[in-house]
Order: sequence, then C-alpha cells, then structure tokens
Amino acid sequence: MFILIFISTIFLAFSNGANDNFKGVATLFGSGTTDFKNAINWATITTALGSIVSIFFASVLVKNFSGKGLVPDQLLLTPQFAISVAIGAALTVMLATKIGMPVSTTHGLVGALTGVGMIAVGSNFNFSKLGSTFFLPLIASPFLAAMLSFLLYLFFTNARKRTGITKDSCVCVSENPKIQIEKSSLTMVGTLNPIEVKTGTLQLCSSQYNGTIVGISAQKTLDISHYISAGAVSFARGLNDTPKMVGLLLLIKSLDIRIGAAAIGVAIAIGGLLNAKKVGETMSTKITEMNHGQGFTANLVTALLVSTASVNGLPVSTTHVSVGSLFGIGMVTKKVNLKVISEILLSWVLTLPVAAIISATIYLILKTI
Repeated sequence: MFILIFISTIFLAFSNGANDNFKGVATLFGSGTTDFKNAINWATITTALGSIVSIFFASVLVKNFSGKGLVPDQLLLTPQFAISVAIGAALTVMLATKIGMPVSTTHGLVGALTGVGMIAVGSNFNFSKLGSTFFLPLIASPFLAAMLSFLLYLFFTNARKRTGITKDSCVCVSENPKIQIEKSSLTMVGTLNPIEVKTGTLQLCSSQYNGTIVGISAQKTLDISHYISAGAVSFARGLNDTPKMVGLLLLIKSLDIRIGAAAIGVAIAIGGLLNAKKVGETMSTKITEMNHGQGFTANLVTALLVSTASVNGLPVSTTHVSVGSLFGIGMVTKKVNLKVISEILLSWVLTLPVAAIISATIYLILKTI
C-alpha cells in the first residue's frame, strides 16, 4: 500500500507538470519573446528550483494538504485515503490537460480531499476549514490578480510615456498566393501572388520599445525582466505546488521527506516536458493577444501573488492567478477572448466535483478490496 501511495503521488506530480509547467512562461511564448522549446526549458529549470526550496519554507502547506484538520486523524493514517486523493486529483488534471484546459491542481486536490472525506466520515468532515483555508483563497485570487494586472499595466504604460520610451508596431507585408480559374472551362489558368498587408502586435507583428533605461536599451531591459518574471512565476509554482503533494507522502514514515520532494520535482519536470503543449497554446495565444510589456506585467503580478501566498501558507492556484492576470491585461487592451475565458471558467467549476467523484469512487473500491 505504501508503494501505491508513492506511485499515485508521483502520477499526480506528473499530471501537475503536464498542466501547469508552461503557465509561468506562457507570456514569453505568446508575446513572441522566445519560442516554445526555450520557454518550456526555462520553466522546467525554475520550477525544479522552486520544488527544492519548497521543502524548507512551506511546511504549512504540507500540513494542510495532508488532510490534517479536514478529517479525523485516524482516517489520515489509512493508505486508502492518500491513494484515493492522489489518483482522483491526478486523473482530473490529466483529463483537462488532454483537452487543453488550464485547470488547478490545487482545486483538484481540494475536490479529492472533499470527496474522500465526505464518503469516509460524513458529518465529521470539517467544512468550516474547507471554506476558510481552501475555498476563500482559491476564489479570491483570480479576481485580485485581474485587478492588479489591470492597474499595474496602466501604471507601467503611463510611466513609459513619461520617460520618453515609445512603442512602435510594424506593418507586415506578405504574399498571399491565389489560384486564378477560368469560369467557362473550369481550368486553372495561373497563380496570382497579390501582396497582403497586416498590422498587429502578436508574433506576426511584434511591437518594439525604443529608448533607454539607465543607458540600456528599453527593449533589452524589458526582455530580460520578462524572462526573470517568468522564471519567478515558475519558481513560485514549484514552491507552492510541491508541498501540496508532499503532504500525501507523510504516511510513509520510512521515506525521507526530502527524497519525496525531489521525486515529485522530477515527476513535475517530466510531465511538463512531455505534455505541456496543448495547455501552453491555450494560455499563450487564446486568452488574449499580448506584447512584451503586457506579458511582463501579467507575469509580475502572478509571481508576487503566488510567492506571497506560499510564504503565508495560503493554497492559491497558480492557474487561477495566471489566468486572472492575463484576463486583466486583456480587459485593458480590449482583446480578451471571452469565449475561451468562459470555457476555462467552466472547467474550473467542474474540477472540484469531478475530482470528488473519482476519488470517492476509488476510496470505496479500495475499502471493498
């Protein structure tokens, strides 16, 4: 049973990496600052560093996500509890990953804890702790992120203009081949190559910032800052998410908690490298168009909120915060894709009950066996 606990927790970490790893660097790819390969590699390195550091600074999260206080201690001592929670959350997150929806592993874990707890102890489940410790930060964080990114981007834009840094957008000129067909005989006569002119700021036409900051090119300074902020988000995610999964390994007394954290960190990295592309495309290009400055602002807000939450033991979701930040930017630029946002919100609503049902079913099966 202890082996099953370890395997199911590693599967959860793998699923977490697949759905979450690219979120910190989505703006690097979406703004055209770098390509997918470089972005995912940067995310993998910085997330791994966060996972390593987490074991020393995030003991409160480890305790919360072991289920302590939600259910009676005697239930926590059963292997069936940990296995059911891990597999229930992992399957939910992996299902969302396969369809390209950025959901929260935190939300999946909360749903799984709730499903197993309710089926195992019924009215003895601590609903008040569920609301205050878990639901309140999860619900509040995306709204706070959206508001902060909205205000911060307006502040940065005003500061840029005051310092004389200008933003120039290019005009893209390209050939748009068309086949000319003669109607009478329906035979191809030849191929035309009319010139097509487009304007924009996303990938095809990336805006550039002209000017200097302390003698350094404004564009170069922004790109470096963007990389740092993306790394900070990924680091904060590793710092915040790893303890939540380590909490499930506390039952294995013979396992050094540092070894467990290292194994989880490796599984997160592998999951991201192998399965991050679909969710990455949703986060990078489908929520809103963005340029370098907008991507940097969204990342900065996400990094600050998730890091602050981790230090204070608040189980916020990097997904919720990151999407909220991008939504705030999209509201400023009026380029937010409300259809995609509504689909993401629906996936968030479904995450908790789906995880609860799966984990409760697994718990009943294990108890029967």
